[in-house]
Amino acid sequence: MLSKAPGPIGIFDSGYGGLTILHGIRQLLPQYDYLYLGDNARTPYGPRSFEIVYEFTLQAVTRLFEMGCHLVILGCNTASAKALRSIQQNDLPKLDAERRVLGIIRPTAEVIGSLTTSRHIGIFATEGTIKSESYKLEIQKLFPDIQVSGVACPFWVPLVEYNEADSPGADYFVKKYIDQLVRQDPDIDTVILGCTHYPLLLPKIHKYIPRGIRIVSQGEYVAESLQNYFERHPEIEQRCSKGGQSHYLTTENPDKFKEQAQLFLREPIEVENVTLG
Repeated sequence: MLSKAPGPIGIFDSGYGGLTILHGIRQLLPQYDYLYLGDNARTPYGPRSFEIVYEFTLQAVTRLFEMGCHLVILGCNTASAKALRSIQQNDLPKLDAERRVLGIIRPTAEVIGSLTTSRHIGIFATEGTIKSESYKLEIQKLFPDIQVSGVACPFWVPLVEYNEADSPGADYFVKKYIDQLVRQDPDIDTVILGCTHYPLLLPKIHKYIPRGIRIVSQGEYVAESLQNYFERHPEIEQRCSKGGQSHYLTTENPDKFKEQAQLFLREPIEVENVTLG
């Protein structure tokens, strides 16, 4: 039986990248409690099939519900692309119809219409997110006139996780995918970083992106969307506890997670191990 008492806001990611989403949300909404779960033992999700990503994401959502969360945010673009709709439509009614699971693609899609002038935008993301065409579908549902081009960047996540984001070796791979996107559509004036790891590559991205192209990181937009969601759904907001505390869980080694998390949060944290599946 799931608890009815107020609980933390759950943030789930396949690894560390969702920490950039958590950071953005905490900047705007520091009063709430947060429970972050990283499935680091099974990352990356990007190349995995829809079925496996859905299975793993559902396990994580279920665990966060069991730990008291009434609201879970999939702070992972791949999980948002491949699992969110199925969980919302098929699983929530069975698990608990009063709980909610939100993704991070829709909030970014909602703001893009006000950011682009040329109506040509680009997406940098994992292979799984690009193949799913989730961004294109969401954006063109809201703004049918916008042209969307996407490039998969398989080397960007490893560059971040191996702490090579500032290294000279990163320049080649950052420039390579930027050039690829600009060749695809020279009229692009706005680019979405469709993976939560990518903000850590921003210094390199700004170095090689053509002048005049705007870079959109998701953290602030997801935070603003959540604030707006709470205003529209006070019954959900009231079920989120407010103690200003953050706790962290990983399916991998807690010490390793703690060390990597410093890259994203710039603060010391305590981490516990959890098993999924």
